[in-house]
Order: sequence, then structure tokens, then C-alpha cells
Amino acid sequence: MEIFWNTIAQYNAGTWVYQILISIIAIALTISLFRRPTKVVKYAMKIFLAFLNAWIAIVYYYIYCEPRNFNNIFAVFWGIMVLFWLYDLFIGHTPFERTYKYDKLSILLCLLPLIYPLFSLTRGLHFPMMTSPVMPCSVAVFTIGLLLSFSNKVNIFLVLFLTHWALIGFTKVYFFKIPEDFLLASSSVPALYLFFKEYINSNLHKSTKPKARILNLLLITLCCIIGMIFTITMISELSKA
Repeated sequence: MEIFWNTIAQYNAGTWVYQILISIIAIALTISLFRRPTKVVKYAMKIFLAFLNAWIAIVYYYIYCEPRNFNNIFAVFWGIMVLFWLYDLFIGHTPFERTYKYDKLSILLCLLPLIYPLFSLTRGLHFPMMTSPVMPCSVAVFTIGLLLSFSNKVNIFLVLFLTHWALIGFTKVYFFKIPEDFLLASSSVPALYLFFKEYINSNLHKSTKPKARILNLLLITLCCIIGMIFTITMISELSKA
């Protein structure tokens, strides 16, 4: 646990200026994408997301998390997501077409990375040994929120990767005493349901086994189980406080 928090402190101390610049660019591009989603803005957002994932893979994991075990594996994981966005940049599988269905939740998810450090401060942590906006879980939740608002057509494999990572953050609550990740991980549960609900509904006309409606019921059950696990964990953590 000491190595984990020391690497975070070194990362924040060495990159805080860049994190501020990255956050400003993210805010500007997100506002532009919501207000005036031109072709140029959409391309710019995909390039930025590819860069953001590359930053996590190279700067965060490969450089600053080198003392941690399996840092190279995590770097490869985020490197795969870079390839996802570069592929999408040329293929256009994710057109960023606004649906307006889940704006409240998606905007909340997009804002959570900016709120992320405040939870560390409320726990009594101080810079640089605290969570920051440009970290793996915060980047994953930001991307999930962005995709949810433009969920008319998305790369379902990218969603699976991101949701998987957000759920990995759940384990940090126990192993590294970082309850901030609990909030990010739990916020991915309703997004997970909504993504796959849209995917199932779009395939209702197709013959699938099991049937699409059964898949929807199974999805609801799965999300309820995950939600119950998160709730039990939260109650357990609060009882210890």
C-alpha cells in the first residue's frame, strides 16, 4: 500500500501542471461536443481520448508506476484503448451522435473526475499524496459518461473495457484504502445497464439466443447483484468510520 500511494504522490508532484492543462482541454472539448458537435470537434475529441489513454499507459503506468507489480500489464491494457480510439478515428464507428436520453447521468459522470480530488481532501489527504483528475479510474468514468450521452452508436467492446476497469477500481477500496474509487466504480453500474439496454433494444428485431428480452432481464439481475455488493461494501465501510 505504501508503494501505491508513493507512486501517486510522485505522479502528482511531477505532472500537476500537465494535469491542469489536460483537464482544461477536456472541459473545452466536452462543452464544444455538447453544444456544437461539428465534424472537427468530433475528430478532436477522438484524438484527445487517444492521447489521454496513451498518457495513462505511458506516463502514469509505465513511468511513474514502475515500482508497482504488473505495471506493464496495466500499461498494455490502456494501450489497447488507445488503439480502439485510433481505429475509431478512421472507421467512425462512434459518430458521437447525441441521444439526450441520459444527459443528467452522463453529465454527472463527466464531472466526477473534477470532483475526485475533493473526496481525498475531505478524508484529510494532502497534495501530492491524493487522487487527481487524470488518473485511470477518473479517465474511465469520464469516457463512460461521454459515451453515454452519445450512446446512439458506440463501440461495445470499448464500453466493456472501460466498465471492466471501473469495476477493478472497486478492489482498491480494500487493498489500498482508496474509497474515492468506490464512488467511481459504483457510478458505472447504471451506465453499464443503460449501454447494454440500448444495445439489446437495437437488436430486438434479430433472432438471438437467449431472446433479447431475456437478455434484458439477465442484465437487470446482474446490475442488481453488482449494486447490492456495492451497497453492502459501502455500509461496511461507513460502519468502520
